Amino acid sequence: MLKETKETEEKVEGVVGFQGGSDTDDPINALTYAVIGAAQKIHGTLGAGFTESTYHKALSKELMLTGISFESQREFKVFYEGMLCGTYRPDMVVEEKIIVELKAVVNTIKEHRAQTISYLKASELPVALLINFGSASLQVRRFEN
Repeated sequence: MLKETKETEEKVEGVVGFQGGSDTDDPINALTYAVIGAAQKIHGTLGAGFTESTYHKALSKELMLTGISFESQREFKVFYEGMLCGTYRPDMVVEEKIIVELKAVVNTIKEHRAQTISYLKASELPVALLINFGSASLQVRRFEN
């Protein structure tokens, strides 16, 4: 059975809409902050206006430079009552702990959040980040299982 996802809101230096805790003593929180820091650096350098694939390549490069391991487009299986119903591929899985879903739109919509939450629940990983590079300020939402 899938657990309910937790979404809380607080603001993080220069990141509009970041949702999540600020306890960097927790390893997962520290990792999410490192990913967000990489995204901030990219957004500060490139700004808005490029395609999602451009930001995906830039984030891949930045994570490699910082020594954070990740997989791009890792396939997860979706089961319903024991039957395989399909698969999905989030943009990134960081250190087997965090789903990262990237967007390059003016504003994320509820369907983007629903997609990210579904990915998180099906993966059973502890955290997902929805990162939007398409707005004037970087937008980040954090979801927890």
